[in-house]
Amino acid sequence: MTKELWQMLLLYLLLVNLWAFCAMGMDKRRAKREAWRLSEKALFLPAVLFGALGGTLGMKVFHHKTRHWYFRFGFPLLLIIQLAALGWLAWRYFVG
Repeated sequence: MTKELWQMLLLYLLLVNLWAFCAMGMDKRRAKREAWRLSEKALFLPAVLFGALGGTLGMKVFHHKTRHWYFRFGFPLLLIIQLAALGWLAWRYFVG
């Protein structure tokens, strides 16, 4: 991978994690106001697209969806898998 591709990857990761974090905050705010809510699929989408760090941080910061086992365990599990994939990619690029 070229330097430009790494920069694009980092920008993508930043944006998707920001999206996941903001989605958790927005849904928590809507829950408090008893307004229209985001679906659980909509909250999981950015996490699955390599935004699990932002989703996990959003869950902790906003204390949102912490009672649902699939969020409480799913987001950290996705994060571990994503970190392993990114670590493998970096190792393959820099070492291999």
